[in-house]
Amino acid sequence: MSAVTPRPKDECRYDLVSLGEIMLRLDPGEGRVRTARSFRAWEGGGEYNVARGLRRCFGLRTAVVTAFADNEVGRLLEDFVLQGGVDTSFITWMPYDGIGRSVRNGLNFTERGFGARGAVGTSDRGHSAASQLKPDDVDWDHLFGTLGARWLHTGGIYAALSETAAQTVEAAMTAARRHGTIVSYDLNYRPSLWKAVGGQDRAREVNRRLAGLVDVMIGNEEDFTACLGFEVPDTDIHGGGSLDAGKFKSMIEAAVQDYPNFKVVATTLRGVRSATVNDWGAVAWAGGSFAEATHRPALEILDRVGGGDSFASGLIFGLLERDGDLALAVEYGAAHGALAMTTPGDTSMASLKEVEALVKGSSARVQR
Repeated sequence: MSAVTPRPKDECRYDLVSLGEIMLRLDPGEGRVRTARSFRAWEGGGEYNVARGLRRCFGLRTAVVTAFADNEVGRLLEDFVLQGGVDTSFITWMPYDGIGRSVRNGLNFTERGFGARGAVGTSDRGHSAASQLKPDDVDWDHLFGTLGARWLHTGGIYAALSETAAQTVEAAMTAARRHGTIVSYDLNYRPSLWKAVGGQDRAREVNRRLAGLVDVMIGNEEDFTACLGFEVPDTDIHGGGSLDAGKFKSMIEAAVQDYPNFKVVATTLRGVRSATVNDWGAVAWAGGSFAEATHRPALEILDRVGGGDSFASGLIFGLLERDGDLALAVEYGAAHGALAMTTPGDTSMASLKEVEALVKGSSARVQR
């Protein structure tokens, strides 16, 4: 039995549309931000990363709804998106005032961490163009009705950026559901984004309101606790040691009781041994049944940023393109997330062939 029922592919221009902010990530490589003399530039954003992964790894038709300040940094971000093959038709370009007093493009300084030193991210995204998008800035009925999209993906990072961003998320999800588009939402709790606007209480207020419009809810243990108030029993949400999937199943069952609109609930399982060695897995629920992905203990990581987003894109691919098979979808998600964390940058560099080989249990032996 299929976990979800997507619209027919031939009725829709897009397989998936993402709504969220795309930032310029400045990466000091193996060093520290505080001592860097050079940075490598990437693009990244929690919601966008899913659309890009589905396009580049899985070959689906995707687009992103976002906004940029119309300057050279905005055009650089556009170029990254074009290289990723994601449709840019729904990027809103906002006039730039010369210094970024009223509108700018977000920056994200992120160091990867190593061993005992955890990854560190410092955002510089105040007054960003995407945070100023308003519900009426996009013709949602044209996008989801006239053009058609099988899936909308958005999340708690974008909803946290401003009051209007949360309103825009709500408008997009409402319109998507009106046209039969499946809606997924990644809670992606970031304390720094909520700190100045009410903290965890505000995060719960916003996310609980939006959760009633979600078909597929995604997150990790901290996300479900901080954003929706569902505790994982006897688990330190800040990491350490192997994680027991059974504890998460009780949390998911509680969430489904409160939100009967959830068709699928999925969570990654991560035990943090060090910044570069994690236990990694995932569990998902649909229709009263659970599926657990292959557990990968002591997974070696080069860059953990974007691992959860790549899990989401693999899960969505499985639900869209593999007959809604939950067990297979969660395996695709876990495998894609694992591969994404072996390369630098926020976005996946994996191929479908590599993902499917890992799902089938392939080794890391050299190929030539």
